[in-house]
Amino acid sequence: MVIEDQERLEEAADFLRALAHPVRLCIVRRLLREGSCNVSYMQDCLDAPQSTVSQHLSKLRQAGLIRGERSGLEVAYQLKDERVAKILRALLCGADEEGASHGDEEAATSCC
Repeated sequence: MVIEDQERLEEAADFLRALAHPVRLCIVRRLLREGSCNVSYMQDCLDAPQSTVSQHLSKLRQAGLIRGERSGLEVAYQLKDERVAKILRALLCGADEEGASHGDEEAATSCC
């Protein structure tokens, strides 16, 4: 295996590992739907302790999949890596969803 291929495969595996938890998938799905969310909102939606949500957000942020913008005491999180949206659509929408296979952005986003 060529070294460049190995590096690319390792990067892809790291990317997938960062998503590979139901709570993190739920977080990124929510960010895809809403565009931006804060920890309190996610905590209510996930019915999970703030510390749990924060740990998962930290893993996603360290992997470069999301970013946070501070406004006063609040941090609003958004998707940073467009590959996340593509993977969520592929995993959760299915190939038979109307619009998902035709590139219709609104239909693809709403099914997630």
